[in-house]
Amino acid sequence: MEDGGPRIRRRVSVRKRSRGSLESLRAAAAAAELQPAGDPEDEAAAGSRRRKTGSPEPAQENDSEEDMFSDYDSFAENSFLAQVDDLEQKCMQPPEHRTLATDSATQDVCSDGITNKLGISDSENNKCIKNQSDPDVPAGPEPENELLFDVPSSQILYFESMQNSSNDLGGQCTKEGGGNSHKSSNEEPACSRKERPQQQTDDFSKVRASAETDRRKSITDRLKSAMTGNATAQTPVFSRSKQLRETLLSDEISVARKAIESPADDLGPFYSLPSKVRDLYAQLKGIKKLYDWQHTCLTLSSVQERKNLIYSLPTSGGKTLVAEILMLQELLCRQKDVLMILPYVAIVQEKISSLSSFGIELGFFVEEYAGSKGRFPPTKRREKKSLYIATIEKGHSLVNALIEAGRISTLGLVVVDELHMIGEGGRGAILEMTLAKVLYTSKTTQIIGMSATLNNVEDLQEFLQAEYYTSQFRPVELKEYLKVNDTIYEVDSRAADGMTFSRLLNYKYSDALKRMDPDHLVALVTEVIPTYSCLVFCPSKKNCENVAEMLCKFLSKDYLNHREKEKCEVIKNLRNVGGGKVCPVLKRTIPFGVAYHHSGLTSDERKLLEEAYSTGVLCLFTCTSTLAAGVNLPARRVILRAPYVAREFLKRNQYKQMIGRAGRAGIDTVGESILLLQEKDKQQVLELINGPLENCYSHLVEEFTKGIQSLFLSLIGLKIATSLGDIYQFMNGTFFGVQQKILLKEKSLWEITVESLGCLTEKGLLHRDSRGASEEFQCPFRITRLGQAALKGAIDLAYCDTLYRDLKKGLEGLVLESLLHLVYLTTPYDLVAQTEPDWMVYFRQFSQLSPAEQNVAALLGVSESFIGKKASGQAIRKELEEFWVYRALFVELTKKLTYCAKAELIPLMEVTGVLEGRAKQLYSAGYKSLMHLANADPEVLVRTIDHLSRRQAKQIVSSAKMLLHEKAEALQEEAEELLRLPPDLPGLGAANTDKAGSRAGGTALW
Repeated sequence: MEDGGPRIRRRVSVRKRSRGSLESLRAAAAAAELQPAGDPEDEAAAGSRRRKTGSPEPAQENDSEEDMFSDYDSFAENSFLAQVDDLEQKCMQPPEHRTLATDSATQDVCSDGITNKLGISDSENNKCIKNQSDPDVPAGPEPENELLFDVPSSQILYFESMQNSSNDLGGQCTKEGGGNSHKSSNEEPACSRKERPQQQTDDFSKVRASAETDRRKSITDRLKSAMTGNATAQTPVFSRSKQLRETLLSDEISVARKAIESPADDLGPFYSLPSKVRDLYAQLKGIKKLYDWQHTCLTLSSVQERKNLIYSLPTSGGKTLVAEILMLQELLCRQKDVLMILPYVAIVQEKISSLSSFGIELGFFVEEYAGSKGRFPPTKRREKKSLYIATIEKGHSLVNALIEAGRISTLGLVVVDELHMIGEGGRGAILEMTLAKVLYTSKTTQIIGMSATLNNVEDLQEFLQAEYYTSQFRPVELKEYLKVNDTIYEVDSRAADGMTFSRLLNYKYSDALKRMDPDHLVALVTEVIPTYSCLVFCPSKKNCENVAEMLCKFLSKDYLNHREKEKCEVIKNLRNVGGGKVCPVLKRTIPFGVAYHHSGLTSDERKLLEEAYSTGVLCLFTCTSTLAAGVNLPARRVILRAPYVAREFLKRNQYKQMIGRAGRAGIDTVGESILLLQEKDKQQVLELINGPLENCYSHLVEEFTKGIQSLFLSLIGLKIATSLGDIYQFMNGTFFGVQQKILLKEKSLWEITVESLGCLTEKGLLHRDSRGASEEFQCPFRITRLGQAALKGAIDLAYCDTLYRDLKKGLEGLVLESLLHLVYLTTPYDLVAQTEPDWMVYFRQFSQLSPAEQNVAALLGVSESFIGKKASGQAIRKELEEFWVYRALFVELTKKLTYCAKAELIPLMEVTGVLEGRAKQLYSAGYKSLMHLANADPEVLVRTIDHLSRRQAKQIVSSAKMLLHEKAEALQEEAEELLRLPPDLPGLGAANTDKAGSRAGGTALW
């Protein structure tokens, strides 16, 4: 009673406020007649839900019965509730008695009392009476069920007891009125009821008055007794978590139904994505909440309207997460393919590993286009969509293949990371060509570009027709320092000279240490390692190795004990991937947790070292500037050994990329960068750290053969633009076209276009078709077979004629007793300028060649008298049918050159993250195929394979599943394609093409 009292008061009060009018009661009854009777179990459940409504409130002392009904209407003779109660009593009577009850007294109550209070018009009242007497209205469920449905639970007992008394009264009336009373009420008009004999009215009035008197006396007691009993009943306790789960499930179902019924792209609560995406980010990446800038960026009107977007933030600001959410929206909501362009192979492989789990869980493919991987054109998917993750060069080839196949419209989104690379030499020219083609050929493809170092954004906005968003947010504070001699200054833009004094280094140096380490690197790195990680950027590759060795000479022997077993395993794995050999420098430095990182490492060695650094086995890298734009390897402290990259002074965007590696979100609370400099460089360094970022400019014309000539060849070969006028119009829409006033000094864009087309024609890559053209600029160009081969092979046009001659000569006497001849033909020409062989070593190797290999050398013109001739060559495509033999030969050679491992290990090494050493471990443990890995249990892998972390095991299994699904899907689609009727089948009418295709599709599925 005490616990339930306050709750009852609240319910009664609500009931009082929401008490419906007589019109609503009659409308409810009419609605009930039009609907079938509900299941009794459902009604019971509904009653249970009604009794649960209202949250518990603190218990209050309530001994007085009057307090329970304070502020409630009196049950006096003329009260409003008494009149409503008359109506309820009438509805609860049996049909026979209900006929007699419709007398003048009842009509007076309805017309004078309730009608006046509730504002019911005479027409509505008459309409209600007419409906009650209409024989055509079907009989619905019992009125008491509908009336009691919305009655507070505290009154249910009262109405049950009143039902018994009404049944007794109904039985008495049945005896008096007989079975004909119902018929007379249906046949007799409502207006004639006042003209009934006075005898009937008097008889019924007496019966009604007697029952009314008894009921009036006890109604208050009955109601209070029922409510008091209900209050003392124990309220059942329900699980709060269960209710929340049911509510969440209900919301998800509601969202799903709306998504199915609505043509909109909103599939869920997480930025139009299902809540499963949010759960995956929390589970796989530990991301539970987005930064404010990320939320703002994702909700921009330009993003919602799918306009092109460029956004720029400092390194480690979380740019990639925004791009990933936009990619998932395109894949899941809009059902379009997505292309993500990244600058380096290592970053592509890292992204493949991190997104493969999302693809498995959410139902899309993640395809790698880097190195030797990638299919052109990509496999056409019927249902699941693909996320292509590609390097700059592979991304360009992929876009070309989609345009040629007429499928560029299936590409819904292109994401470019490190957009500032559009201004960096030949690779920048390729990136510019890719984006220009997408803009020109597909108006429905959205382009998203992101970078940490952009300055002349206006030019890029005009080129990409994009909006721009920027923020200076960084999750971890970055403090910049300069070190001159033994003094450290903090960079402060508010200071007069741009820096303020911070501290002095007080590390005790011996005379020998001062000579070996004049820059105090040992003092700076020992402040953070091995507890935290550190990166030391050096000007050259050789300097990286020297600094690593120097540091290890003066580090304490205690560093040898830090994760000693894992370090031994790293050296063992390096020996495995190196054919039994390990670099002597790495062999000496890894036991101290130190290693160098530069382009001199093989890809396998680099992956092993990066993995060891990420897991904390290695705590210090000495590296070149290429790591700054490479894989994500952040550190607590970043040290710049000198303000130079090779012999060139550091640029501001390079400086920003390097120091951006300092500070790890979620691990470090602060990041530090220290630039070491000498007094002579002080002024230039101050200009560097306080100056603006460098502008990026187009290299499309500067890189002549890789740039503009290659672009024109592809435009004509892909039939994007074939006439001089169309090509000139295309050029005006490029990044170079936007900047032509700045970049062109001597020649105009028109003159450069004409000159480039002339060069391609002279090389035999194009020919001009002047038939049927009235104007010179409307004459179409055609691509030759040699030009088509150069286009498909992505060959530098400077070497295409030389390559053709070499391949032609190779056909005269191709030696297949060894792979030497094929290796010669596949060696890229641009490696010649990068190669400086030791001729004595070259001569010794030449002397060890077999007779067949020396025959190859003689055939190629390499003799002992002319040992200095350099080898060159390039891959070829099928467009030149005379070279068909090379196609079959290069397939296996490509795999061998890619993996450099035994044949049985190659299927395992196709999985991202599996190198030769790991492949040997897996093969020895019984995992000998892709199917074995795809169905492996990560926990079993961790227990079976030495030094394999749980994270790595999950990534291996996810990547294997993704590859297996891709192959299975490709085989299924190939089978369906074979069973599908060709649309150009003779005798197959155009009207029957669709039907034939659908029949074939059904057969394939069967």
